[in-house]
Amino acid sequence: MRSATTYQSSRLRAISVSEILRIGERAQEMRRGGKDVIILAAGEPDFDTPVHVKEAAAKAIHDGKTKYTALEGTAELRTAISGNIKRQSNIEYSLSEIIVSSGAKQVIFNALAATLEPGDEVILLAPYWTSYEDMVLINGGLPVPVTCGDDKGFKVDPESLERAITPRTRWVILNSPSNPTGAAYDRQELQALLNVIESHPQVMVLSDEIYGHIVYGDFAHVSAAALSPRLRDRILVVNGVSKAYAMTGWRIGWGAGPRGMIEAMAVVQSQVTSCASSVGQAAALAALLGPQGDVYSRVEAFRLRRDMLVKELNSIPGITCRNPDGAFYVFPSLQGLLNTMTPSGRHLLEDQHVTDYFLDEANVAVVPGSSFAMPGYFRISYAASLDSLREACKRLSSAVLALRQNSTAVDAK
Repeated sequence: MRSATTYQSSRLRAISVSEILRIGERAQEMRRGGKDVIILAAGEPDFDTPVHVKEAAAKAIHDGKTKYTALEGTAELRTAISGNIKRQSNIEYSLSEIIVSSGAKQVIFNALAATLEPGDEVILLAPYWTSYEDMVLINGGLPVPVTCGDDKGFKVDPESLERAITPRTRWVILNSPSNPTGAAYDRQELQALLNVIESHPQVMVLSDEIYGHIVYGDFAHVSAAALSPRLRDRILVVNGVSKAYAMTGWRIGWGAGPRGMIEAMAVVQSQVTSCASSVGQAAALAALLGPQGDVYSRVEAFRLRRDMLVKELNSIPGITCRNPDGAFYVFPSLQGLLNTMTPSGRHLLEDQHVTDYFLDEANVAVVPGSSFAMPGYFRISYAASLDSLREACKRLSSAVLALRQNSTAVDAK
């Protein structure tokens, strides 16, 4: 018999609070203790929400638009989302094929809760955002990681995807540009993956495109739904205003997909949050319909940070870093630092040991790759000022030099 004080279900015991949040909380505690900690762990733009968006939210409050909206979102916002997708990807979605939720995260959770049967498999392309796996588990599914190594640009190839699909596969989650790597699929690469999925009629695609606006140089983001009309009834496109418009706290995301799927997701949402925030929806409407200059200028700022950061990281012995196509993360390898020893005599055997050392000794908070199912790496969010990033690199370089000097002395003995 279960005790009344057994508060967690067996499914919940299989997951825990995000490692990213744990690191952020520890770093904030160190700051409160007087340490000058540079926190590069959060997936949150450091820019403020555009002024015209805040003004639209204030107007909505003053106009009394503070009541429940339609479950799937206001007609005005869904119309704007439909128009935005049409302009960017030349795909037409009716209002009944769009749902607005309390962040893109809830869209993904709703989709998994609405569609998974116990034991259904969900293919996750490692390294992947930590919440994907936990959301699959809590909804009774079975995560199936497919490793996409540095040698493949952190991207899956069609052959590896084909091998991972079984009769129990329900979803493949694609995230382009990616969190944590910034890797992105071009048109040809994405089409090859969709061709594989098309031959498996039980498989659906969850295309997380939350970083789609944040791409660099000549790279052009392409939506999965734009490439394969024959998969239209099996693709859910997920997006929102959090990243491109610096609106993480407003909690507005949306899903666009086949009407039956959206209706099923609405059933889940009706029992969890009902509608998304009315004021948040008014703000999102202003973001989509208003001037886009802030988006473009901030992407350029991110590019400058990326270029500087990749150069500096690659100059640190034991660290190598790819140049990502999008998002605001880099995912460097720290494998050259494993099996070294700190000045205090601690052996660094795992990536978390190294990132803990960076926090303890260099006062720089980053996230170990093992949190994203890719040990031996670490993630840096460059949603921080150039000055902060330069200082972080100096601190990391000094910390690594101390490691190498100490390890060399040990080897000499």
